[in-house]
Amino acid sequence: MANTGEKPKIVTDEDWKQQARNEKEKLETVPESEGDAAASGRLPPADFTTHVESIMIQILYCLGAIKDPGGQEVPVNLDLAKHHIDILQMLDEKTKDNLTEEEGKLLSVRLHEARMQFVACSQSGA
Repeated sequence: MANTGEKPKIVTDEDWKQQARNEKEKLETVPESEGDAAASGRLPPADFTTHVESIMIQILYCLGAIKDPGGQEVPVNLDLAKHHIDILQMLDEKTKDNLTEEEGKLLSVRLHEARMQFVACSQSGA
């Protein structure tokens, strides 16, 4: 990692909780016409970023951070969450030196976030 002269940001549990709240609020404020791309016939691009983000959504769902489409709480499934984290880890290993800088950073950040949320969820006794 190149030294850019910037101090690395220390991420704490509160940081990801606030980020999750912000993302949830952002999703709740999306107009209905934009909110359901699949229903409107507009699907996201089939690219690496979309794939990583879709796996991340599965992880968050398994950890109970995302409610089901009906607004119901989702039971935590740590085994399935770990399986999805393992998939991200496999992608990280198999795509080494074959990603753009942005894709590599996205995967690294999402993998770290997923692991931290998994640990927090498993320690909370959920």
